[in-house]
Amino acid sequence: MQQKNYALLSLFSGIACALLALSSLPQAQAQDKKSDPTGTWTWTMPGRDGAPGRQSTLKLKAEGDKLTGTLSSPGRQGGQARDTAIENGKIKGDEISFAVTREFNGNKMTSKYNGKVADDSIKGKIEFDRNGETQTRDWEAKRGTDKAATDKPATTPK
Repeated sequence: MQQKNYALLSLFSGIACALLALSSLPQAQAQDKKSDPTGTWTWTMPGRDGAPGRQSTLKLKAEGDKLTGTLSSPGRQGGQARDTAIENGKIKGDEISFAVTREFNGNKMTSKYNGKVADDSIKGKIEFDRNGETQTRDWEAKRGTDKAATDKPATTPK
């Protein structure tokens, strides 16, 4: 009799665990969709010495744990926007990271971006070298209405 009760208890425990696991699956899938960085993101960096801010546009495409895309930002003093491919793009959960290398007057400058995706925003830090010192700056991007990233490969202007 005791053996029957134990068998029934084990069976009910197994069923309860299975139901609990299945009920949390849609929630986990919804969470993954919320943190999908694929899409177009924009933010404005403050201008220097009171100059107007400069809007940057980031187009991202997530494939597994890889992140590809382009960063478009205006040139200095209102110059034409430049598209630059992102490098070393990675996704881990809701965290993203990538680098952007640009060349100015023969000097290469790399900025490293990291951030956390939550709904329609990315908040994080940009790390870069200025005058031999590592500097950081906060950044926060908002998702645009166009959620599809470009399928074209990014190119860096020459």
